[in-house]
Amino acid sequence: MTKKITTLNKVAVAVAMGIASSYGPAVLAGETEWSGFVENATYHRESKGISKSRNTAQLEFSRNLISSDSGWDNVSVHGTLRATYDAVYDINDDEFGAGAGAQAGQDIFLETTLNGVGTPVAHGSGLNAATVDGAYGLLNADPANIGTAGGFPFVSAFTNGYPNNPSTGMKVLGEDTHKINGGVAFGVPVRPCDVDSRGCIKDYIDADENDLKYPEFNDRWDFLREFYIDATRTLDDGDQLNVRLGRQQVVWGRTDLFRVLDVLNPVDYSRHNIYDELEDTRIPMWMLQMERRMGPTGGFDDLNASVVWNFDKFRPHNLGSCSGAYNPLDAACFFRGMKNLWDNGGTVANFAPINAAGLPAGLAPILAPQLNAVGALPDEALAAASDPTIAGWAATNFGPNQIGIRDVHLPSWSLSNTQLGAKLEGVYGDLNFSVNALTYRSQFPSLRGGKTVDNSENPFVKGDVGPTPHLIAFDIYFPRVNLIGGSLDYYSESLDTVFRFEGAYSQGEEFADSMSEDLFSDSDVLRYVIGVDKTVMIPALNRSRGFLFSGQLFGEHLLDHRSEQATYGERGFAQWKSNNIATLLIKGWWMNDRLSPQIIMAHDFRAQSSVAAPMVEWLINDNWKLTASANIKFGDGADKTADDCRSCNPYGPFTAYPAAEHGAGVTSGSAGLASLEPTGRFRSGILGMANEEDEYQITVQYRF
Repeated sequence: MTKKITTLNKVAVAVAMGIASSYGPAVLAGETEWSGFVENATYHRESKGISKSRNTAQLEFSRNLISSDSGWDNVSVHGTLRATYDAVYDINDDEFGAGAGAQAGQDIFLETTLNGVGTPVAHGSGLNAATVDGAYGLLNADPANIGTAGGFPFVSAFTNGYPNNPSTGMKVLGEDTHKINGGVAFGVPVRPCDVDSRGCIKDYIDADENDLKYPEFNDRWDFLREFYIDATRTLDDGDQLNVRLGRQQVVWGRTDLFRVLDVLNPVDYSRHNIYDELEDTRIPMWMLQMERRMGPTGGFDDLNASVVWNFDKFRPHNLGSCSGAYNPLDAACFFRGMKNLWDNGGTVANFAPINAAGLPAGLAPILAPQLNAVGALPDEALAAASDPTIAGWAATNFGPNQIGIRDVHLPSWSLSNTQLGAKLEGVYGDLNFSVNALTYRSQFPSLRGGKTVDNSENPFVKGDVGPTPHLIAFDIYFPRVNLIGGSLDYYSESLDTVFRFEGAYSQGEEFADSMSEDLFSDSDVLRYVIGVDKTVMIPALNRSRGFLFSGQLFGEHLLDHRSEQATYGERGFAQWKSNNIATLLIKGWWMNDRLSPQIIMAHDFRAQSSVAAPMVEWLINDNWKLTASANIKFGDGADKTADDCRSCNPYGPFTAYPAAEHGAGVTSGSAGLASLEPTGRFRSGILGMANEEDEYQITVQYRF
């Protein structure tokens, strides 16, 4: 990633400084208040060793800007600077960093399954989808091995496998979270992009080693966590106008862990998946926030109206890097592996359907006589080789520009690509409420495939280039989303309990859908959270201080979800139609609130996966804090399946299945064959896909 200061950052800083300078010489009055901390967070993962050794220095400052003739009551400037060095890429680079993945001379192994038995196949040695010159590659048989116990082996069409795409520096997609076990896996380059550029997606997933070690120092000025001017003035009618301009976090909702309304800032999931505080993981953006504080109005005890304009260049969530320890859903590895398949070709596990003789089942009646005619097939083996019955699936070689991710379309800066929100919030008795509306770009990627992708190559008909329905080749987009929602907080004095509700309805989000020729569909989405907070006295544990119990139930419903039964299973949306995740926080205090243990638990009902995160925080004195914690996952883990589109038949009749969906072999469309990789990750969820990431964590912080 190029380290440069963008023009937009220069303009934004200049505007903020220009506003500050408009207050004249008196702007220098007052004292600057400083605070900050230095911190080391060291995490140990059972399966990997040290997974994080993050050293952080953060400096926060604020200064009142006073000018008697400015017309403003209060003006101040605030800033936060943060610098991080994660030493894990130096001290454990065999797992994370420049030495990760297979070493020179080592192979990674995919899988061919025949009659229910999986056999490892080295990368580059699968059944061929095409030869180098574009002729149909299945005729590259090794006559000496035909009819052996291993079935009908085919040699690679690529000399020594893939000379431009070796196993060195690669791992098998998903190997850290589950066994291949019949899935459609493939090799993924895992080293930083300055060490190994394969599969890196420019300006999206292209972290080099310094980006991983020093994540704040990049072309988006992430070391500048916050820098904004805050100004308040009293209007003629007594209302107050507050204006905040600069780089900032805008808290748009009331819940934590899983966001419902709080979607203005993208999130850096590479820091610690979903488990760090949102205050630390939100990515600040250059925004203008204006709020009119009306106070008691009509029957309301308080009423405020605000608008926020995010005029920064679009930025998606940081989903991590396949070189790093944290990437939710293992998405960064999936994207990088798919990009590498498009650019360089590769071997895909359990892909092409084969018969008991090892021939592609759909083409066996055609190929067997051809092989027999040239003397490559003994007469006694002809009947078995001609059988079209599917007995398994072969690891399959693909050439460049056939499957994978072709390109990413990051929205450029324009007025139409900025984001705008409005909110009305107030207090009515014991009820706090807000009504929210927002138009923004989805910070999660959408994979648009099939006939939307240009320049894909048909491996079976030489020279045929163009979009193909149901082809598993994709471009990444970030669609426009419109959201409306609101929140309610109600305090029941009789129960001494706070009840919370937050809901959001969105239009424009896109999801993987194997029923669509483009392999995606949009759906309206309803999300909500219901929460209860209560302090409970437990005298047996603490007679003087109560324990906080906070429970939340998150729900997500895809209102335009579709699925149907096909020949080999269910096809349609990869994501669940409806799902719920429950969380529970229990927190206590001792030693005048200097010792605070807590536990956070979460459970994904459809994925049947859970996490428990116990933590003890000890404020040693006013400066030093020690935190010991763990992050333990349990449950089914990464074992959910979804239609993987192996049976989508983009190149009929060559890729046809004996299925009603494919008619005479020329109709494209999924026959419903499913596996965990790659689309089952959407059903296994964030908790299930991280099931092998149990960690023990120590954090030491000195605040000044």
